[in-house]
Amino acid sequence: MTATAERVERLNRASLKRVIEPDVDLPGALGDGQLMPDELLSTAGLDLDLTVDQRRTLSREEVASMFSAGIRFEAILEMGFARQVAYAPDLTDPRVTYLLHEMGEETRHQRVFARLVSQIDPQASNPLDGKVWVDRLDRFGSGWITRHPAMLYVLVLAGEEIPDRMQKLASEHPDTDPFLAEVNRYHRQEEARHLSFARMMLPEVWAAASRVERTVVRRIAPLVIHDLFRFMVQPGVYAEVGLDAWSTWKRVNRCDNRVQLRRVSTRPVLDAVINAGILQRGAIPQAWQNLCGVDEHGTADEVLPGAGRLLRAE
Repeated sequence: MTATAERVERLNRASLKRVIEPDVDLPGALGDGQLMPDELLSTAGLDLDLTVDQRRTLSREEVASMFSAGIRFEAILEMGFARQVAYAPDLTDPRVTYLLHEMGEETRHQRVFARLVSQIDPQASNPLDGKVWVDRLDRFGSGWITRHPAMLYVLVLAGEEIPDRMQKLASEHPDTDPFLAEVNRYHRQEEARHLSFARMMLPEVWAAASRVERTVVRRIAPLVIHDLFRFMVQPGVYAEVGLDAWSTWKRVNRCDNRVQLRRVSTRPVLDAVINAGILQRGAIPQAWQNLCGVDEHGTADEVLPGAGRLLRAE
């Protein structure tokens, strides 16, 4: 058994130690008030004069948007994992066993996320819904990603690291809804193993990647990750509190607080990509530099002046 296979086997054993069934082990419901504090809302730093009721609505719509995005993103990961299982040359490989563990855990996450979305009953409409070109692009991109393991595992890292950072901030803040904080802690606990697995697998799948896939990971992946971050809170959320959907969404994603959050959330992804031998310090592509707020050596830029205190403390 290879060193990687032995490490994956340890993850398999860890996954068996405690299986958390959210419908049984996570009873409870969200409260009726504001779910996240003002400083963790996406609009923090924009100096908007929102009423108490508007901030309550915004927090609930944002949480619903993020959990909905999580459900859909994890479904794409499951598609990729299922493809690997279906075409695995050896179904007894510990990697295959862990993929089955991870898919089981992800579907449990999706169920509790769906429960929270149902409790919130969001009213925001995504302005991109129903756009034929968006649907076609999404289906093409998702299909391509699930057929290319190197790109898939880079996005696994991004799709876990970004919400992990957001959920860490929320779960540790005393003004976060108690049940939301509990769900965030549960999710982060299991995602830590998923991150370990993705980091282990990345060098293996990179070695087998084609020239085209390598180019996509180096040049296109940071653009995809950037959009993954930006659309976690979809534009229609802002219309629910009387703001212009697209202009507010653009302002949010340009403000220092949100840019700094994106940078600190994606730097662990860059570190993993460097450690896997995909990129080299001193030659970090510009798109990765822009995404993570680093220079060509991977050294982090200074904290943006408009970033909130929680991000300035990072």
